[in-house]
Amino acid sequence: MGISAAVLGWFIPGLGHLLLRRWSKAIVYFLCVGGLAYAGLVMRGAGFAPGADDMFDRLGFFADIGTGVFYFLSHAIQTNGPDVAHASGDYGTRLFATAGMINLLTVLEAFEIGRGRRN
Repeated sequence: MGISAAVLGWFIPGLGHLLLRRWSKAIVYFLCVGGLAYAGLVMRGAGFAPGADDMFDRLGFFADIGTGVFYFLSHAIQTNGPDVAHASGDYGTRLFATAGMINLLTVLEAFEIGRGRRN
């Protein structure tokens, strides 16, 4: 149950906790991760692309992919493309990466709960 909760929780934030019947955590995690990811995209933050040569870009991609479905929907949500020339776009990039890192932490928690190591 731990691995399936972790994978589902990564793809749709909070879904792993929903599977584990942690209703309130599932709602809070979805709203927090989704809100940060949406705010980052609306602020026209840049998403990191896979296969970059720079280590910081690779870490940025790892953080961005942590948002799960929001990473794959980012081009549909952000129709004007990124704009990091302005401060809001730079902050948006950071918000989107933060959403991914928070979601990866919730994935670890769902995995631990699913394995019975945590309540």
